[in-house]
Amino acid sequence: MTKKDIVLRITDMTGIKQVDVKEVVQKTFDVIIDSLVKNEKVELRNFGVFKIKDRKARYGRNPRTGESVPVPPRRVAVFKPGLEMKQKIR
Repeated sequence: MTKKDIVLRITDMTGIKQVDVKEVVQKTFDVIIDSLVKNEKVELRNFGVFKIKDRKARYGRNPRTGESVPVPPRRVAVFKPGLEMKQKIR
């Protein structure tokens, strides 16, 4: 499912103009991204939690040559599904 699919579904369910729904969906994503950039946790009840996790530097392996290569530390976004989502997916 793409962002456009989400917009179309919400438009069909609510009757709100597609342009308005698209703007709200995009602003929602923008707020989540801005919060993660500020290292804030985004908790959406019954949906899940987005947060930033720091990955330590490590050594990886080049699969082609078998050579050991350093992997620098980095920050990654992680998502942990909420209880209601877990129950519905099962």
